[in-house]
Amino acid sequence: MDTAAPHAPAYKPLRADKFTDPDVTADGKTRASVALAGLRTLWINTGTLCNIACTNCYIDSSPRNDRLAYFTAEDARALYDEIAQLGLPTREIAFTGGEPFLNPDMLEMAGEALKRGFSVLILTNAMTPMQRPHIQKGLEDLRARHGARLTLRVSLDHYSRELHEKERGAGTFDNAVAGLDWLAQKGFKLAVAARTCWGESEDSTRAGFAALFAGRGYGIDAADREQLVLFPEMNERADVSEITTECWGILGLRPEAMMCASSRMAVRRKGAGHITVLPCTLIAYDPAFDMGASLAEAAIADGGNFSAGAIKLNHPHCARFCVLGGGACSR
Repeated sequence: MDTAAPHAPAYKPLRADKFTDPDVTADGKTRASVALAGLRTLWINTGTLCNIACTNCYIDSSPRNDRLAYFTAEDARALYDEIAQLGLPTREIAFTGGEPFLNPDMLEMAGEALKRGFSVLILTNAMTPMQRPHIQKGLEDLRARHGARLTLRVSLDHYSRELHEKERGAGTFDNAVAGLDWLAQKGFKLAVAARTCWGESEDSTRAGFAALFAGRGYGIDAADREQLVLFPEMNERADVSEITTECWGILGLRPEAMMCASSRMAVRRKGAGHITVLPCTLIAYDPAFDMGASLAEAAIADGGNFSAGAIKLNHPHCARFCVLGGGACSR
């Protein structure tokens, strides 16, 4: 898929011999892997359909892309049951898309997770799908019953209308801000996700968002990296260093700090008769990363106990987003 954005600088193409062998890099070194220390966050992709088509969507969500079909409430309940049956240390159920509020079972899936004691994180663009009256009523009911265990993280690519709309299209900034206004007025626990591709420092970005948040009374702390998450850009076609076992020491990083050490994602592929469990939210289409049709099967892929280090960092996103970019979809 083409993930190159027009606002991104020219890039050197990825070497064809990189990320081809799960065990060895193109330079003949041992590829790094990450063991699952414990399944703290289970991600559910609600489907790739979205009300807009961003210029640089890592998963190609759009009003036409349904390669990941709608996840169902029945699918979700089966996973919640498995978490209990397997005795997993899962604390959070997180929903991504596409736009989750296009999925007709979104509120039911979130409500069931909250009822079972999980914290719930929903990633949304806060635009028209979320602003429909029956969705707002359902969200208010969930907030009234479960309070701060429900968090909505809104995608706002930049604090300026111009740059946000360069990515998402005309009219999207005011629509998203209207959704944020409503969420803030109703007392929801909020976070914002933005991009770092605009050629400005992190301090400048956080200062710009701080002014926006203060001006609109959002109560979001722009200095808090969980309340304002800044994501590095992803481009599968651009060259990037492969991650070897030596890199952990060179970079001063720990494998257990990577996203795939604490999370998995479940998807329903179009036409499939079952769900599929994947290592993370970033790699949805590559069958080499499929781990099975249940958490129990994924445990076998992880060595039978979710701790065998089966996830080989054999994808450009592993390097660019997680290891070198410091990105994480959940903390």
